[in-house]
Amino acid sequence: MSAVRPWRMIDRRKSRQIMVGNVPVGGDAPITVQTMTNTPTEDVAATIDQIRRCEDAGADIIRVSCPTAESTAHFDKITRASAIPIVADIHFHYKRALEAADKGAACLRINPGNIGSSERVAEVVRAAKANGCAIRIGVNAGSLEKDLLEKYGEPCPEALVESALDHIKLLQDHDFHDYKVAVKASDVFLAVAAYQGLAETVDCPLHLGITEAGGLIGGTVKSSIGIGNLLWAGIGDTIRVSLSAQPEEEVRVGFEILKSLGLRTRGVRVVSCPSCARQGFDVIKTVQALEERLQHIKTPLSLSVLGCVVNGPGEARETDIGITGGGAGKHMVYLSGVTDHHVESADMLDHIVTLVEAKAAEIESDMIDAGAADSVPA
Repeated sequence: MSAVRPWRMIDRRKSRQIMVGNVPVGGDAPITVQTMTNTPTEDVAATIDQIRRCEDAGADIIRVSCPTAESTAHFDKITRASAIPIVADIHFHYKRALEAADKGAACLRINPGNIGSSERVAEVVRAAKANGCAIRIGVNAGSLEKDLLEKYGEPCPEALVESALDHIKLLQDHDFHDYKVAVKASDVFLAVAAYQGLAETVDCPLHLGITEAGGLIGGTVKSSIGIGNLLWAGIGDTIRVSLSAQPEEEVRVGFEILKSLGLRTRGVRVVSCPSCARQGFDVIKTVQALEERLQHIKTPLSLSVLGCVVNGPGEARETDIGITGGGAGKHMVYLSGVTDHHVESADMLDHIVTLVEAKAAEIESDMIDAGAADSVPA
């Protein structure tokens, strides 16, 4: 059957599916959003608190660094407390991988070539198999192997792909196939080209990211260009937006990227104008306040906030709830694309929040009813 809007369709790359805990990655599973804690892992309470905030923001998977024996000493307390699968971040010491696997990690982030001999790789694979752990191979342009740098002269797409294939072979030699791969770089062009090359070479799930992307604004832009470019081309099964910001912000940006491409829906999608002299209310402050006050809404729905009637009615027709600025502090409210009533400036924020919460409850109720109806025998 042909699509109504073929220009919106994304032909997703066919990858085999693996499980990270109870979360499927790859195949036809939803593209997952990840982040990473930045608390000292030894501080169990602080780490769990941060994981909770990331769960509330919508994280599907979260990574926790395990650099020392102290960091894995109470790792089981963290994995038991987390409602989402935990990836243990391992760089050089293979024993940390063994400890994390035994204490509930759903996935081990390693580069097999960095942890020593084939015997040590075999030990990590045995621990992963015994505990049902997946493995993420994490290639990074900033830490390429010396021989590849000598061969290619600098980090380049071919070097990143070759590194990934070398690490993959180490796992395959031990008959381990539950892995996903990342080939990250802080250079958008390099990262995108490396992922494109890898996507043509392997069938495993790919973890997307622009590493060390920068602060909240700059990093969001770089990540959106790089990750968005790949997702639009159908490449990618799980993403992490790397920002010099709190991990909850990484999750929110990740979802916004997916929402913009129609690949995931979660929470309120806001359509708003940049504001101008025609605005009937302060659009910028209104949108900032609404985004803050509506973070608790997880139900997918749309809200348009337009300062005047030039584009307001048109945008409102395409959203669940809309507000368009009018004169004398009186603004038009649209429900399901249709003009419904007016609201005064002083009451507008509280009123919109109430409408959105009510609409979310209505959608949730309809979904429950539909599910109940589907479960009734014919």
